[in-house]
Amino acid sequence: MSTRFHETFHDRIIRAEEAAGLPDRFFDRFVFNVHPTDATAPSVLFGLGLHPVRDTVDGFAILSTPTEQRNARYSTELSATAPGTCGPFSFEVVEPNKTWRATLSDNPTGMTFDLTWEARTPAWWGDIDVTNSSGEMTSFSHLFQSGWASGTLTIDGVEQRVERWYSQRDRSRGVRTMAGGQGLHIWYQAQFEDRSVGFLLVESRDGGRILLEGAVMHTDGTLDEIVDVQHDLVFDDQLDLKSGRVQVTTASGAVYPIDTDASAGGGYMAGGGYGGHHGKPLGRDHVEGEVYPLDGSVTQRTLDSSLTDRLCSFDWAGSPGSGIFEFALTRSSSYRYRATLV
Repeated sequence: MSTRFHETFHDRIIRAEEAAGLPDRFFDRFVFNVHPTDATAPSVLFGLGLHPVRDTVDGFAILSTPTEQRNARYSTELSATAPGTCGPFSFEVVEPNKTWRATLSDNPTGMTFDLTWEARTPAWWGDIDVTNSSGEMTSFSHLFQSGWASGTLTIDGVEQRVERWYSQRDRSRGVRTMAGGQGLHIWYQAQFEDRSVGFLLVESRDGGRILLEGAVMHTDGTLDEIVDVQHDLVFDDQLDLKSGRVQVTTASGAVYPIDTDASAGGGYMAGGGYGGHHGKPLGRDHVEGEVYPLDGSVTQRTLDSSLTDRLCSFDWAGSPGSGIFEFALTRSSSYRYRATLV
């Protein structure tokens, strides 16, 4: 595995003949999350995706507080915007695999920021090829990496300094159509003082494993590939994760039993357009948003996607950590969650 991911985006003006060789669903996307190291609010998520064949670039910003989740989504024509921009959002890859800068100006969330992201661990990445139950092929490159975020974050006009908050990034490029037959989806990023435990796990509705990829990424520069994940999780009747244990085994033989407190609210990725809306042409300079109250009236069952990026606190054998536990259970009545950790 190469130690460097090709960071260049397909962000130049794409003419029809240049995009002709790409699949219609081809995308180039990134997502960042930012939060205090002690897992207290606020939780900030933002991302951007390029869809060259559809001449579309779109992005989102999500702010979760103890009482509400605020969402903004923005979209425009790729050929009509400057590289590295979409509506109120802009980004710069300052040094590939090491340093990014992201800024967000006025938008429906009432949140703005100017943040610099710096890597604290090496990145894990690989090429993923999965044949879906529909017969369609999913083929994409996928990266995740732990870092620090620093800069300024302003909410409703009140500015605060962000000093080395935890921030995980995810990069993917290709065609990702993992639909049909899935039961459980987990994208897991547990941050500890000297390492980050990151993996993607997808299981079928009968509990079989469709995909597992990831590694324990150490701040000393080493990577230890994850070879097995077992779980015993507690979900409520709205498909929301409350707590549980994940046990990770690595290629070196290390075993990580990690307990999770997922009781904080928010992180519903429907607010970022994850209900099948990415890549849909909406014309130039489209901006929209809304607020989800975190009073139980909005749940994984009421939204158009159950995918949730929950800010969690973790405990690994007495060592505290924090990070994002992304999860989704199918809403099919034929599925029941099955623990694999006994």
